[in-house]
Amino acid sequence: MSLRTLNTFLATAGVLFILYIGVSYVLTPETTAPGFGLPNRPSGDGDGFLILKGIRDITSGLVLGILLLTGHRRALGWVLLMEAVTPFGDMIDVLAHHGSTAAAFGVHGLTSALIVVTGLLTLRETGKARKAGEAVARPA
Repeated sequence: MSLRTLNTFLATAGVLFILYIGVSYVLTPETTAPGFGLPNRPSGDGDGFLILKGIRDITSGLVLGILLLTGHRRALGWVLLMEAVTPFGDMIDVLAHHGSTAAAFGVHGLTSALIVVTGLLTLRETGKARKAGEAVARPA
């Protein structure tokens, strides 16, 4: 399996996963929220805040999906690295509010690490392609 194929698979899986999570928070925030890891849900009409999280996730998935579909792989690698901050921040939030350590590290921390690995692999792939292109373009 080539690095490009692996990166495409990982990025596609990530896009589909974050879109699924986002849609789940928009459509059924009351059933999706407990898996986030915080000890308490927003009280009263707190679903509005959960829907905001869903919209954030959908936006993140759409940005990655557009870069993937249009073939902007180097930009995809950089955006993946940037978007890894979101689940890392979620992990810090869960830990700071005495939430589930398992969810903090097992869901958010692992997600952040996987996004970083995918971003770095994508940048490695595009860096090799750029160097090969430069070598071909240079006259001997």
